[in-house]
Amino acid sequence: LVAQLHQLFTELVQLRHQVALNAGFANFRDYMFAALGRFDYTPEDTFNFHAAIRATVVPLIDEFDDARRRALALSTLRPWDLDVDPSGKPPLRPFQTGEELLEKTITVFQRLDPFLGQCLTTMRQMGHLDLESRKGKAPGGYNYPLDETGVPFIFMNATSSLRDVVTMLHEGGHAVHSFLTRRLPLSADKHPPSEVAELASMSMELMSMDHWDVFFSDPAELRRAKKTHLEGVLETFPWVATIDKFQHWIYENPDHTEAQRHQRWTQIFQEFNQRSVSWSGLEKFRPYLWQKQLHLYEVPFYYIEYALAQLGAIAVWRNFRQDPAAALAGYQQALALG
Repeated sequence: LVAQLHQLFTELVQLRHQVALNAGFANFRDYMFAALGRFDYTPEDTFNFHAAIRATVVPLIDEFDDARRRALALSTLRPWDLDVDPSGKPPLRPFQTGEELLEKTITVFQRLDPFLGQCLTTMRQMGHLDLESRKGKAPGGYNYPLDETGVPFIFMNATSSLRDVVTMLHEGGHAVHSFLTRRLPLSADKHPPSEVAELASMSMELMSMDHWDVFFSDPAELRRAKKTHLEGVLETFPWVATIDKFQHWIYENPDHTEAQRHQRWTQIFQEFNQRSVSWSGLEKFRPYLWQKQLHLYEVPFYYIEYALAQLGAIAVWRNFRQDPAAALAGYQQALALG
């Protein structure tokens, strides 16, 4: 199966390169920057962004990993050590049912601004929410705008985890964006590029944290939830840089061999990730880690947007911590533009 996947990806690279040549571009990367409408940043800008992440964020992640190693009383971290709670605590359970998740999220939104809570209340009244996981249900989670009514639909698979809370808040941010743009005369203006769309959702995750006591009445659990989420926010950056830098190399070198692909992936992965983690005895598996990122197969060059939006969301959160009312007003005014 792995060999088939690699062959499939090689064929995709070749076909995409030919598409770019047919359209008059030197490579598929340049073609996609034009196709995605990236008129305000260039490949060179993304390279500088990668370098900034490596210089400023990666050392923080190294500190997190070292603290984890000490907490686990280990001499060296192994890959599986990154996915356990260092103190041995069970997973957080912030809600039991989809209705409880929705009710608590509405409360959080209302505390921030009554308008935000009303957005989700309207969706509930119209039956525009499908939150609980069930047998046979499609995976994933998303907010789907509906232009005719202006009231979007949220789909997700809640299973009583912290991740589900963040997903609901995230998709709720998208939903608020849909409500704020529903009166725009041009439908195209209601569907902004991902750099802006994800800013709406990621900012909501962070601004809402002041009210997570709705989900976590125990102060220790509340602190643990916030710490886990903020660490995850920072960990987003190195992985996005890894995937994006790898894509640039792939399409700048469309005739590369599978062995060269393995080698280059490993180099880039080590540049940004798990620098204090031992892969001894597992070296043969590391070159395949990129396979888990479906974007590389399905939506090439759609990934750097997550890091750009996350950086913007951190700036919105900084403003919120300095002046909540002004930050929320600015957030809504910006989103209302489309």
